[in-house]
Amino acid sequence: MLTIIDSGHESAERNMEIDQQLLLSLYQHTKPILRFYDWKQPSATFGYFSSPESLLNVQAAKEYGLQLARRPTGGGLLFHEFDFTFSFLLPATHPLFSLNTLENYRLVNQIVANAIQKYLHIEKPLELLCCQKIPNQSTSQSKELRNFCMAIPTVYDVVSNGRKLAGAAQRRTKLGFLHQGSISLQLPSDDFLKRILLPGSIAEAMKTCSYPLLETACSLEGQTTAKKILKGLVSKEFTSFLLPREMRYMS
Repeated sequence: MLTIIDSGHESAERNMEIDQQLLLSLYQHTKPILRFYDWKQPSATFGYFSSPESLLNVQAAKEYGLQLARRPTGGGLLFHEFDFTFSFLLPATHPLFSLNTLENYRLVNQIVANAIQKYLHIEKPLELLCCQKIPNQSTSQSKELRNFCMAIPTVYDVVSNGRKLAGAAQRRTKLGFLHQGSISLQLPSDDFLKRILLPGSIAEAMKTCSYPLLETACSLEGQTTAKKILKGLVSKEFTSFLLPREMRYMS
């Protein structure tokens, strides 16, 4: 019912190329695809219609060794040294595919919410942010925050007490949709944000609106362990959800 791909560590550009290629080749697939991937070095991706020059100190990013790549999906800028990333592709021929983009967001992020709930060992289900619960900002502030994925929750993001644990960007074509997901593991350090970001309120918004699963001081070993656990949980939740309804109760 599901094809699972683990691409390992790749450059930012290569990771985005693989997702693009998978989306363009969906006509060859009858089963959904779940892809896990990581980053060879500190990276950031930005939405298809975004410009990194308007969001970052590009020279400082280059000196830091931050790889930048354009996503085939939309959304704002996202730092990938501090998250767990995956992609999910659903062919348009699949019965769960919807022409309503928000329904596709809700479908995938509900599965992700179930996986995070199990990771955190909590009984209360995590919620998906509804339109009515999105906080109000002034027009200029809202526009600035929307340019950064972890600075403001959006519709159907996975949240806890209004703070964002996981978000995503999507692109839908006549072949199906590509969902690029990110689960927050750690917050970028203050020094990193001060060095990379242009002056503004983004750093504070990230601290206020993000819910990282790990402490900032968590070691690389701890981060690797968390990713391994999440990979197993996300795989299991997607596999279980995509089973025919009568088989879910047997598994």
